[in-house]
Amino acid sequence: MKSAAAAPGTAAEQRKETGKPAPGRKSGVTMSDLLYKGALLLILLIAVSAVVPQWIAPYSPTEMNPDSLLQPPGAAHLFGTDYFGRDVFSLVVHGSRDSLLIGIGSVLLGGLIGGLIGSLSGYIGGAVDALLMRLIDVLMTVPGLLLSLAVAAALGPSLFNIVLAVSIAAVPRYARVVRSQVLSIKSRPFIAASRSIGAGGWHIFVRHVLPHTWTPLLVMATIGVGSSILSGAALSFLGLGVLKEVPDWGTLLSQGRGYLTVAWWITTFPGLAITGLVLAVNLAGDRLRDILDPKLSGGTGAKGS
Repeated sequence: MKSAAAAPGTAAEQRKETGKPAPGRKSGVTMSDLLYKGALLLILLIAVSAVVPQWIAPYSPTEMNPDSLLQPPGAAHLFGTDYFGRDVFSLVVHGSRDSLLIGIGSVLLGGLIGGLIGSLSGYIGGAVDALLMRLIDVLMTVPGLLLSLAVAAALGPSLFNIVLAVSIAAVPRYARVVRSQVLSIKSRPFIAASRSIGAGGWHIFVRHVLPHTWTPLLVMATIGVGSSILSGAALSFLGLGVLKEVPDWGTLLSQGRGYLTVAWWITTFPGLAITGLVLAVNLAGDRLRDILDPKLSGGTGAKGS
């Protein structure tokens, strides 16, 4: 009996000494974890490039060198040079600021407007719900990129106009998701309990309904940054972007498309930057969804309400 009682402790000590995990536990780092950490690292690097590009870029983005026209990637110029002799790597680093501002700004604005419309529509219901949802249906009949293109062309090229155009195209998605979430929350027992103790309608809306809509809205906004960056780059590629000395990534793609056969690096590296950032944001959004969604993460967070 004495030896049998000591067996569990002995087994635990053996697992500790050998480094083997306890039964039922997963060991090691999965590929998903590596991708997630790599995505966060890339997002951090691009964020630093957007905030303090002078720390990373070796040259000024407006510095022209006639002796270094269309040089291929090498030791002196990591991403090569363009048709003005400008360092492409420095252009990509400095151009990240406007691209990131378009992605984040359009998500914040579109999420705020769409979330407000969806929450009011779902909570008030009736004629207000019918009217707001019909307006959303009208916006959804137009493809998002086409709607952004029409708004940007009407307002003219500027950073704010691009953010506004992309955010308007994103409003229907946020409105639909938040409305469905509010309709689900309204039927929960804690809402009925709040009414039973005399809580007012707007008090319930602000204190109990809105806080429960942040989780899906946050996940959707995180993933939406990638699509907003793509939409902003597409508008810049079509000539509706920000007219500045330092172009954003979409404008770099447009400027270098005529040199694809002789200087492929002018468009390749800005394109890779867009692809990498969008992929990294989507990976981070998927992981955030797994963490915050109890059904996907296997948690018990849904029991709290």
